[in-house]
Amino acid sequence: MTLLLGLVCMAAGLVLVLAGRRRYPVAAYLVEVGLAEMPPTRPLDGLRRRVAPLVPSAYVDRLAGRLETAGRGRALAAEEVATLQVVLGLAGLALALVFVAAARPSAGMSTVLMLLLPGCGVLGPKAWVEQAARERQGLVRRDLPDVLDLLAISVEAGLGFDGALDLAARNCDGPLADEIRRALREMELGTSRHDALHAMKRRVDVPELSNFVLALTQADVLGMPIGRVLHAQAHELRARRRQWAREKAGKMPIKILFPLVGFIFPPILVVLLGPAAISIMDALR
Repeated sequence: MTLLLGLVCMAAGLVLVLAGRRRYPVAAYLVEVGLAEMPPTRPLDGLRRRVAPLVPSAYVDRLAGRLETAGRGRALAAEEVATLQVVLGLAGLALALVFVAAARPSAGMSTVLMLLLPGCGVLGPKAWVEQAARERQGLVRRDLPDVLDLLAISVEAGLGFDGALDLAARNCDGPLADEIRRALREMELGTSRHDALHAMKRRVDVPELSNFVLALTQADVLGMPIGRVLHAQAHELRARRRQWAREKAGKMPIKILFPLVGFIFPPILVVLLGPAAISIMDALR
């Protein structure tokens, strides 16, 4: 087993060294001539350059999209998450090999450890990204009706739609307000409203926001009043939010059944039937 562990580590090191031979001359040249700045150094930067070529580009693109949805796109690169998955997977494999060599469990337990520990290392960072993306989407879905009401009132009061967006971004908090501020900055830099809103729709990836952006685009094309569209969208989203709340309330009895049966009923039975059982055992004895 020690020899097998050494061979695995040697193969992993060889793969990393071969992958590290890849260079990025264009980026280095731009930094050298002063057309770009040197990016900040990150803890996994050197390892990322070696591991990133081994990860499929389609997977990295999907991971980058989920990081944008989770709001971590600027703080964490998709290549870093993929590198962390590879490193944790190799660490889990090495830990499983060491445990199998030291403890010598049964064949079934060895197989479970060889699959479970590397799988947890590989899937852990991806699960964290997915959980953060779902939480952020839930916050956007919760705040969207209130923001649409504020936009509708502002437009009916005489503000333009861009001014209403700026007012909503200044008076609201949360991920939706952050995305509106980002869209406004993109429009200030020359991006059209259509492209900025569609980019926000792709980043957030919430069906309700996608429907709102599509309705707003159709209103611009057909010349419909934006205030009427905003009121209709806010009314529909409030109805969906009430329906979502009723659905969550309907699932609550089923979810609470498991802690009741597993943790609450047994102590109650012990408290109620324990003295009676002791009395019965004394009488029979």
